[in-house]
Amino acid sequence: MKNVAIIGGTGYGAIELIRLLHNHEYMHVKKIISQSHHGGQLTSIYPHLIDFVDDPLEELEIESLKTEVDIVFFATPAGVSKELIPKLENSSLQCIDLSGDLRISSREAYLSWYGGEAAPQETLDNAVYGLSEIYRKQVKEARIVSNPGCFPTSALLGLIPALKEDIIAAHPIIIDGKTGVSGAGKTPTAMTHFSETNDNVQPYKIGAHKHIPEIDEYLSAAAGGAISTTFTPHLIPMTRGLICTMYGTLQGNMSTEEVIDSYKTFYQSNHFIRIRDNGKFPTTKDVYGSNFCDIGLHVDERTNQLIIVSAIDNLVKGASGQAIQNANLMNGWDEQHGLNVLPIYP
Repeated sequence: MKNVAIIGGTGYGAIELIRLLHNHEYMHVKKIISQSHHGGQLTSIYPHLIDFVDDPLEELEIESLKTEVDIVFFATPAGVSKELIPKLENSSLQCIDLSGDLRISSREAYLSWYGGEAAPQETLDNAVYGLSEIYRKQVKEARIVSNPGCFPTSALLGLIPALKEDIIAAHPIIIDGKTGVSGAGKTPTAMTHFSETNDNVQPYKIGAHKHIPEIDEYLSAAAGGAISTTFTPHLIPMTRGLICTMYGTLQGNMSTEEVIDSYKTFYQSNHFIRIRDNGKFPTTKDVYGSNFCDIGLHVDERTNQLIIVSAIDNLVKGASGQAIQNANLMNGWDEQHGLNVLPIYP
């Protein structure tokens, strides 16, 4: 049994970590840390945790982390973990960062997209990008893991096989993404106000979303050359769930069945990737509350395009579930521990 600390304990990512870790046989949540609410009870914010979480929220103490826990999950906003993880690098702690602080390898790119100074280059170099199905070997050997963003998880899992198997060309690639309101986090904004979100679909951060450089960097790595995608995210009126519909130009003459067979082979040993049969496409309800990524594929012979539909739960496979999957890999456990649950339906 390994002891776990969760920093940023009142956000949606932390709450999902607590839910999933409750039934994990090898990890125990020992500390839930919140700088803004320390000393208070988490159940006063989230009454659904009554009788499950009894200890008060704690203040961050770096030295106590080093001596009292084994794994730290950073469920924090951007800008926090880049300051804290360097202070823990000389310890034996395993750090899994759910924020975007360590996802981009270039400090210059981070400054441009996030508007602040990046983590030290040494920390960036030590961090492994935790897209579990693609970087499994590297994650197993890592001590610092940068958990992918929700949109990048869906987009990369959908597109990487097509690029690695030379099914589509590197240019152009178009990603149309839609996410539920929980993807915007717990802090309310004018855009997430009920009156603005209900009965409405909002495109946002067009050409400026922080997930763009992350998607481009790891697609480029898969393709072996520079890739720049066109990515348009949309906020839709539901609580959770995320779906990307993606378009790439076919390199040769392949049928839908042939592409599906290629994807099934590529992901054949990956429990959490489910490839749909010909003519079947995933919905967000199909993966609700689970760590699955469901992928549907269609070859449009008229336009010579491959259409890829990739659905995840933004809080599970797009955040906390994948973080636990990475922790399982880092510790040599079966990666399904704590995650092998049926999706919630309806």
